[in-house]
Amino acid sequence: MRVVLLINLGTPSEATPYAVRKYLAEFLSDPRVVELPAWLWKPILYTIVLPTRSKRLAKLYQSIWLDEGSPLAVYSKKLAERVQTQLGDFYKVVLAMRYGRPSIKDVLTDLLARNAIDSLIVLPLYPQYSAATTASCFDVVSNIVKKQRFIPFLTFNSSYFDQDFYIKALAEKIRGYWEREGTKDYLLFSFHGLPKYCSKLGDPYEQQCYKTVNLLASELDLSPDQYQLVFQSRFGKAEWLQPYCDVVLQELPSQGIKRVAVICPGFAVDCLETLEEISKRYRELFLKLGGESFNYIPALNASSEHSSLLVSLIHKLFEH
Repeated sequence: MRVVLLINLGTPSEATPYAVRKYLAEFLSDPRVVELPAWLWKPILYTIVLPTRSKRLAKLYQSIWLDEGSPLAVYSKKLAERVQTQLGDFYKVVLAMRYGRPSIKDVLTDLLARNAIDSLIVLPLYPQYSAATTASCFDVVSNIVKKQRFIPFLTFNSSYFDQDFYIKALAEKIRGYWEREGTKDYLLFSFHGLPKYCSKLGDPYEQQCYKTVNLLASELDLSPDQYQLVFQSRFGKAEWLQPYCDVVLQELPSQGIKRVAVICPGFAVDCLETLEEISKRYRELFLKLGGESFNYIPALNASSEHSSLLVSLIHKLFEH
């Protein structure tokens, strides 16, 4: 059977300090995520980071939690179901999380044990490649597959930042917002940040983010004074990719830009970083400093446009 493994980052199972701590411990123990020697990082993680961040993040998760659970988990599951419906019975679509449940290890090991895979496409739901996200998925998949007697035909998709169907789906999302609002507010394209040294080490993430935005600007016929690329969610004291989203938002009102719309092209589905950090916290920041209108344009989530672009990508990958 042709199997498509969709992978997203993951989420705590509950919006509680215990569940958040468990999730963070797994996430921040990944050497792809924190590139420090374990002997140095682990004591800091367990004595400072986890005790201080777990309770605070649990409250933030509670502010966005849905009746069905974590938004990331809910939207990812619905998206996988839509992709399955569009692909049909000749394919089997399974969803796994890099951290948390359902884990890549549990899902993939079960399928391999049942000899249920002839061909496997691994599709991390990260449009732009980063070692901290995409490569970490590859690490887990390869560690599982290399132990198998029979290795199926395997395709690992590392990115889709410049694929036409991805750009067009995002562009349609923005056009739909313009039509509803009746105006073209100043656009911020906000991506999750990375430490600056990642780019210096050869990570193509920063360049791919700019390529995505350049393609979107061309598709939408935007002039340079109508938009800007920014980075969010920095952590720790190291220098991260700039410009920082929150800093730019503080500066825009004084520049006469008081109406802003933010979209996050690097997030396949909405999650804590989009629903709390951008849509709530940064909105309050912008309005407090003189902004008049702030709108967050939701991720593609489980929309038909999103499932269709993934189906197009999957067909393209199998053809190769």
